[in-house]
Amino acid sequence: MVRWTFAFDVGETIVRDDRYWASWADCLDVPRHTLSALVGAVVAQGRDNADAIRLLRPGIDLAVEYRAKEAAGKGEVLEEIDLYPDVRSTLTALQDAGHRVLIAGNQTIRAGELLRALDLPADAIATSGEWGIAKPDPGFFRHVLELADSRPQHVVYVGDHPAHDTRPARAMGLRTAHIRRGPWGFLWADSSDAADADWQISSLVELIDIGHISEK
Repeated sequence: MVRWTFAFDVGETIVRDDRYWASWADCLDVPRHTLSALVGAVVAQGRDNADAIRLLRPGIDLAVEYRAKEAAGKGEVLEEIDLYPDVRSTLTALQDAGHRVLIAGNQTIRAGELLRALDLPADAIATSGEWGIAKPDPGFFRHVLELADSRPQHVVYVGDHPAHDTRPARAMGLRTAHIRRGPWGFLWADSSDAADADWQISSLVELIDIGHISEK
């Protein structure tokens, strides 16, 4: 049996983004539904989800606003309630089966600190903020491979956003699993990029069976 390295995206793969966007809506003093709907709209247009904030506040400097939120005690929060319910059990099962588990997504340095504080069953956790490079840049996935210390064909990158997760990971030689979860996962589930993933899943639990297959 192949010993895989499973590398997980963060937002809407292992962590729900509900409170993240609610926090931004509250800081911008707009109804949460308004911002949520705008996020969905820009996602459907293939735009950066942060464009939803820019639509509400044209010309906003997101870095400055982020620091202001932090200073006001309204910064990033990641707690147990933000995890999808299948996360701990699946990551634990994969490690118990002898596989390596990584968490690596497009998050801030602070998010990396918060993820580590959750004491997740993972061998390593890293974020784009820490690496200074974000998906879908190939350099991000080079960092993933360095962290995995394994051949690309033995690394499975798991994510919800085909254009940012599975397509660029596949281009770097990694195996991929697209999860039908969150707005991106559902919206792009029938796209060619999602279809090109090695596996299409609806729950992380399905990865446990993937971990028992032989190498192609």
